[in-house]
Amino acid sequence: MPSTICSRVDVRQFLIALLIFVVVGGPLALYRQWIDVPPRWNPWAPLDLRDTPNWLTAYKLRRLQSDAELCRTVLDTSALRYVALPDSTPAVDCPLTNTVRVQGSDVRLSSSFIATCPVAAAFALFERHGLQPAAEQRFGQRVVQVDHVGSFACRTIAGSQRRSQHASANALDIVGFRLDDGRRISVLRDWPGEDDKSLFLRQVQQAACSSFNTTLGPDYNAAHRDHFHLDMGGFRMCR
Repeated sequence: MPSTICSRVDVRQFLIALLIFVVVGGPLALYRQWIDVPPRWNPWAPLDLRDTPNWLTAYKLRRLQSDAELCRTVLDTSALRYVALPDSTPAVDCPLTNTVRVQGSDVRLSSSFIATCPVAAAFALFERHGLQPAAEQRFGQRVVQVDHVGSFACRTIAGSQRRSQHASANALDIVGFRLDDGRRISVLRDWPGEDDKSLFLRQVQQAACSSFNTTLGPDYNAAHRDHFHLDMGGFRMCR
């Protein structure tokens, strides 16, 4: 009987030790690089925007909000063309920190825009892994231009006293896309219905939800009937 009790105690102690190793030793081994793990599966490795997104991607994007140098290193893994900007206060009560001017990538922009570095990173991720695959699947061709109506605007949320994410250039409003064959796809005109353009826009919205913290479209409210609002604020919402 005592030997049986001892064996049970030994097993329990072994399981506790194993659990401690997994919970503490595993992450420590990853952090110290004692275990060779592909960077995309290592939570401490910088995000590579070329890699297929996985369950660590959102966490790695969040790390960019407080580390401008890391964020720019991450941007350099994409095809995004950008210029890093110094911190500034272009309007009273609307300081800009950790921002870049996005000039384009493999896809043209209707105009360059100022955005926080995390928004730029999320846009690059969205364009490569969401927007272009949706266009190839639906139309057999790529999107060559993204039409937007800006990112920075020192204002509050409509009908509220809270600052909009646009007040810190932490948001981007997209109104449409242009395909390689010249066709234009408009959120305002093409969202209603069940044709290829409408279905494409719904695919694009879902793809944006995977890259940005907040994605709002025409079904959210009348104020968003003509655009997708994409931001990297603190709340996750896909509407």
